[in-house]
Amino acid sequence: MKTKVLVTRVIPQKALNLLQEKAEVTINLEDRAMTEEEIIGHLPGKLALLSMGSDPISGKILKAGGDLKIVANYAVGFNNIDLAAATRLKIAVTNTPDVLTDTTADLTFALILGVARRLAEGDRFVREGKWVEWKPSLLMGSDVHGKTLGIVGLGRIGSAVAERALGFRMKILYTDVRPADRSVEEGCRARFVPLRDLLRESDFVSLHVPLTPETTHLIGREELRLMKKSAFLINASRGPVVDERALVEALRSGTIAGAGLDVFEKEPAVTPEFFSMENTLLLPHVGSATLETREKMALVAVRNILAVLAGETTPNILNPEIYRT
Repeated sequence: MKTKVLVTRVIPQKALNLLQEKAEVTINLEDRAMTEEEIIGHLPGKLALLSMGSDPISGKILKAGGDLKIVANYAVGFNNIDLAAATRLKIAVTNTPDVLTDTTADLTFALILGVARRLAEGDRFVREGKWVEWKPSLLMGSDVHGKTLGIVGLGRIGSAVAERALGFRMKILYTDVRPADRSVEEGCRARFVPLRDLLRESDFVSLHVPLTPETTHLIGREELRLMKKSAFLINASRGPVVDERALVEALRSGTIAGAGLDVFEKEPAVTPEFFSMENTLLLPHVGSATLETREKMALVAVRNILAVLAGETTPNILNPEIYRT
């Protein structure tokens, strides 16, 4: 008899085929998220759960999955999963790092260019038939080349963003919980500075930290006031890293020039004030949304499941201590 697996949303077919070769798969075919009650209702007898990064996998769900051996998150972030509860229950939790690094870095740089050069405004201007003549003052934006980029979190994605910035001859500052290895700094030509100095000196501040209690509202009213009035805030990490009410105030008052956001504090809900602000570029959490990358992510998630169920180790396990106690 094949192992039973629950998949909470449709995933790329290549990965699904691989999983179905080895397991009996129950998949949510509806184009919507499963509710907590629906997930719990489908868990009996399932040894694996392939969840989306937007699925809140609570302790209640994990406890209901009495047979669960693994929760494979289809995302690099895992703040949606009660990792402590999973560890107590000896359930492996995995994610999909590495394969989405470059794609998310591409999207980050698209946000930088888009908000600086007012691309969304320009697109709307043309579509609405407002472009009747060339004017020297039409949609004046800000240069990106030669400016200072401040990266908060020089991990995989932050480093990849820095590499792209080199092509724009940008000066790169970064901050993190500790300085990166010298080889990483040299490869990115990045200089470590405290957060306050980074905020004061940067023309673009790009956030690339995981969501933890320490990083929740890392950027709030005080931090925004340290930024240049000509500076832009870019967030392609996790929404709650930024205090959105403070950001709204900063954008309204001209404390900063603009913001490019791919994530939001209570997504999919978006703070309504953003909708009327032309100095914001808003995207629906699509950092990894390319055909190639989403397929790679699905394959990693499926291989994580197959490895754990076969009694093997996977480099993507987030709580390896379950095997040591």
